[in-house]
Amino acid sequence: MGFLIFSINVTLDGCVDHQEGIADDETHTYFTRLMDESGAMLWGRVTYEMMESYWPAVARGDMGESLAIREWALKLEAKPKYVVSSTRKDYPWSNSHHIAGDLRMSVQKLKDETPTGVLLGSGKLATVLDRLDLIDEYKFLVHPRIAGHGPTLYQSGLPSARQLELVSAKPLQSGVVALHYRRVRG
Repeated sequence: MGFLIFSINVTLDGCVDHQEGIADDETHTYFTRLMDESGAMLWGRVTYEMMESYWPAVARGDMGESLAIREWALKLEAKPKYVVSSTRKDYPWSNSHHIAGDLRMSVQKLKDETPTGVLLGSGKLATVLDRLDLIDEYKFLVHPRIAGHGPTLYQSGLPSARQLELVSAKPLQSGVVALHYRRVRG
């Protein structure tokens, strides 16, 4: 049986706006490794469309990005990508698939069929899936910034606190800290 890992960039004040993090080669190398270790990506429609609007061009070499960033883009191009959306049905980006039907059952099925794990990278979707008790691990890159605005992590709340066990904490050269937590159940 597979597992679901929620991974996202977050500032010290909880902001998950993708423009607020440090997007350097080291952070892209970190996310490339996470993606290599997982069997699939899972996003909500908004995150998917943000990624779809930029990363295929980087993978083609159209953007002049560094080798580490291009490596992320190439691996992302090849990785199975699953999208939760009630409004969009077409996904022309390579290896993209729509998650339809009952969300709990569909995501559980994806987890079960992906023994190396599914990497979730959408904040709003994470809140919904955490409410459904589907997230098993959390891998956050905590950036040494105070954004002073949202959106914030779990902005719409959870019904109860989540007990987590620290698996690892690793500081990066930029001052970002990579945190890995596992959900304590029962």
